[in-house]
Amino acid sequence: MGVSLTSLTRASRGRSVPLPALLGALLAALLVAAFTLVVAGPAHAASGGAGGIGAVAEALRKSPVYVDSRASSQLSSSEAAALAKKIKDAGKPVFVAVLPAAPEFPPQTFLNDLRTEVGITGVYAVHLGNGFYTGADPQVMPRRAVVNLTGAVQRSYGSDTAALLNNFVDQADQQAQGHIPDSWGTSGGSGGGSGAAIAAGVVVVGAGGGYMLYRRSRKRKAERERAELESLRAVVDEDITAFGEELDRLDFTPSALTSDDAMRQDYTHALDCYDRAKAAMAAARRPEDVKQVTEALEDGRFSLATLEARRSGAPLPERRLPCFFDPRHGPSVRDVEWAPPGGVVRSVPSCAADAARLADGQQPMTRTVQTASGPQPYWDAGPAYAPWAGGYFGGGLLSGLLVGTLLGSVMSAPYTYADTGPGFDGGFDGGWDGDGHDWGDAHVPQGGDYSGADFNPADFSGGFGDGGSDDFGGDFGGGDW
Repeated sequence: MGVSLTSLTRASRGRSVPLPALLGALLAALLVAAFTLVVAGPAHAASGGAGGIGAVAEALRKSPVYVDSRASSQLSSSEAAALAKKIKDAGKPVFVAVLPAAPEFPPQTFLNDLRTEVGITGVYAVHLGNGFYTGADPQVMPRRAVVNLTGAVQRSYGSDTAALLNNFVDQADQQAQGHIPDSWGTSGGSGGGSGAAIAAGVVVVGAGGGYMLYRRSRKRKAERERAELESLRAVVDEDITAFGEELDRLDFTPSALTSDDAMRQDYTHALDCYDRAKAAMAAARRPEDVKQVTEALEDGRFSLATLEARRSGAPLPERRLPCFFDPRHGPSVRDVEWAPPGGVVRSVPSCAADAARLADGQQPMTRTVQTASGPQPYWDAGPAYAPWAGGYFGGGLLSGLLVGTLLGSVMSAPYTYADTGPGFDGGFDGGWDGDGHDWGDAHVPQGGDYSGADFNPADFSGGFGDGGSDDFGGDFGGGDW
């Protein structure tokens, strides 16, 4: 190269070099390096012969769906083309392969090896013989969400390959994060060469414009958080007011002869939760701070339910999640089967009244909130409601309950409840631009980006063989609440 990092370092010794000049020289050096990588292309060809894993990986770098000619009876060419178009139209990095049971495709290791060969972050679904194997990079879709989705479609469409894959893709397209790889939009080209160009480009952008992006992303993030917190404030205030009204209607006198110490303790704890919720909302500065408010309200409502049971002589209630349809209904009493419009059936916690409505063929009394499109159920109201719902239900469980909904897609994303990471403060985490991408994470491969073999093999070790998997079980069962 005409300019080297070593020469830059030597030139700066013993004298002060202005930062813009140093960055400019460094950028020039990195541009030369990037050009060299692009021209040189990949260092070696993909392993595997015709029809083997190498051929499958090469095909998936160019298109989202690959069907081995020996498995064409399971997914026809027209069905494969329609499935590929669906994935591309959704713009999500979902890879599908339909393969025969053959020695070159060992079920125990194939999915992991395929992800290594393709080298692109995404959701991978492989129908191999009679087995169905799935996995995803965690920045694209969490492992638990993949397991839950795989189990749901396997139970519903196990023997119908086309229906199984179409339904899996429909749900994955809604939940997956990221974008389709650039190589799908070209007529060919080497995945390795594209990966080198992308990697070099990322380095150049990070070195030449990192600080500018940092400043801009921090400003955008602050503006986004203010807007989201304001949209949440009205809903949270309604929740706090509703809980306060419950306390007012309670007609409980701690000093009465019929009141015992346990009842007074329940009542005092409910009052403390009410005060804690109000204080937390007053102190909230970011959307994720709302989670503390709804946690306090959920805790307080359970105390009221316990107090009511003591006063009436009924058995003390089991500690369960609040009613899924509206947390203001209080703790749930049992799980019911329910599906959002166009979604798969799942088991959700319900209060007695909503369970009775569903049993009678009626709709539950769902909590709706105001959006730009008018009133919507909270699970279709946007990402700002993730911390609100997470405080009531807990992030790990709610993402499974909401498979196939807008909020379910958001809550399936990594770091939804973390204190640091994309979308939250804590170092150079950036912020969200108008398209929902986190500028500060430009150095981390996102969905659809090239990452080579840099991934966690554990995320690609699950699957469903002939009727089951050790990775799945009890995700929606009542014993897990």
